[in-house]
Amino acid sequence: MGKKKEKKGKKKHKNKPTSKKYAKYKIEGDKITRAQSCPRCGPGIFLMKTPDRLYCGKCHYSEFVTKAK
Repeated sequence: MGKKKEKKGKKKHKNKPTSKKYAKYKIEGDKITRAQSCPRCGPGIFLMKTPDRLYCGKCHYSEFVTKAK
């Protein structure tokens, strides 16, 4: 007879991680340099950098980096 009822209703809100766009800009003296942006999406959409490729999370564009020996 001791059955428990499951709670129904709204789920708890989970916050998404922020994009950290401030990390994509560097200040060198008087010049501001930006990280490489996506050629398909345009400026403002930055490419993710890994050791072997550049990747856009929005349009899935990828550019492979070759290592010169």
